[in-house]
Amino acid sequence: MHSYTGKTVIVTGAGAGIGYTVVKRFAEAGAWVALNDYDAGLAHIAAQTLNTELDREIVHAFAGDVADASFIQQMIEQVVAQSGRLDVMIANAGITDYGPFLDYTPAAFDRLTGINLRGTYFSAQAAAKAMIALNIPGRIILTSSVTGIQAHRNLSAYGMTKAGIIHLAKYLAVELGGYGITVNTVAPGATATERTLQQDPDFGDNWASVAPTGRAATTDDIAAAMLFLASPDARQITGTTLTVDGGWTIYSPLPPTTP
Repeated sequence: MHSYTGKTVIVTGAGAGIGYTVVKRFAEAGAWVALNDYDAGLAHIAAQTLNTELDREIVHAFAGDVADASFIQQMIEQVVAQSGRLDVMIANAGITDYGPFLDYTPAAFDRLTGINLRGTYFSAQAAAKAMIALNIPGRIILTSSVTGIQAHRNLSAYGMTKAGIIHLAKYLAVELGGYGITVNTVAPGATATERTLQQDPDFGDNWASVAPTGRAATTDDIAAAMLFLASPDARQITGTTLTVDGGWTIYSPLPPTTP
């Protein structure tokens, strides 16, 4: 594992699940980490839990909605004021919303795109501006999904946002490369989290049955990919998508039973 001592990292949507594990891994590697979540209580509990576990005040809670561009700007200004820098932005915040295309409502669409697309876009923009102002060749990592690569029933709106995020990384890689900033996307496949296991108690077994590796992904698998892309070893990687799905997108079968 690379050391991130002296580095500052922001992870959005990190009160639980993949984001929480990403925060934990960066903190374990020595980074000053800003943990963002829409749920203020969850954000503060998550930060306190990690600081207690690591026995140091290294994780800092920033509660707010990334669909609000003014909040994103304020958060980044506060992070830079407190830590003195910004090296890595993990734009992870997103919501999953199932719904058949013919019944999907404008209200649901606006909320979904507001967080997944607007939130990701302006998180990356504000972070890039801070990195440029500080003359830091930073890393911006966006969270997409295999549903942005392969179609999945009842996820047309969600999959559209995740495909947009994949394409966004390509554009930002072109525009920000001259500043030494790389922009990449991680596309998780079926990943065992509190949410997915609550929706389907047999989630792990179901998805293991159709993954070439014979198991569903864990949040540690996704975090490892993000730490790699943030590391010096990935300095020549930009505009790409790292798919972490155990090979599922090779042929994309569905489990025998899914919710």
